[in-house]
Amino acid sequence: MSEFEFIFSFFGLLLGLSLTEVLAGLARAIQARLQPGSMVRIGRLTPMLASFVLLDLISFWQAAWTSRDALAVSGHALMAIMSFTGAYYLAASLVFPRDADASPDHDAHFFRVRRIVIGVLLALLACQLAYYASVPSLALLLQRPLALGLTVVLVILMLAAMLARGKLWCELTMAALIARYVVVYLL
Repeated sequence: MSEFEFIFSFFGLLLGLSLTEVLAGLARAIQARLQPGSMVRIGRLTPMLASFVLLDLISFWQAAWTSRDALAVSGHALMAIMSFTGAYYLAASLVFPRDADASPDHDAHFFRVRRIVIGVLLALLACQLAYYASVPSLALLLQRPLALGLTVVLVILMLAAMLARGKLWCELTMAALIARYVVVYLL
């Protein structure tokens, strides 16, 4: 087993839990909505936030592959991975309300948690960029115009989604965040 395989198994397990948390939240929301006489309203905003978190998780998983040659097993690396993926899990666990009956309007839940969830993902992006900048072989990747431009667009859209007022602006910024990832994956 290579060092990357060892680290990636730990990393993959923890990120997998984050993916599972978002999907389980969606399943709970749908189950609560399908109950006879349910007052649960899922809306669009929370599923859009869930989609963005899932796409961001996939993006980071892909970024780990990009940095595979720079990773080495150490206590520092394992602590950093645990902290990083733990923050992803925290963000993922906040996307959907734990108890749909206590929070039947999921759009209202979105407005309560969006700044925390997106803020955590923005902080993780900053950590990832700082790590890339500290490794010469990865720093070269950050200097590519396309990578730099896409990162700037991502940061601007994340800040806009955190600061947007009103449902329409939030829907537009969340749609733009999702579209940005879809376009990147299709490039």
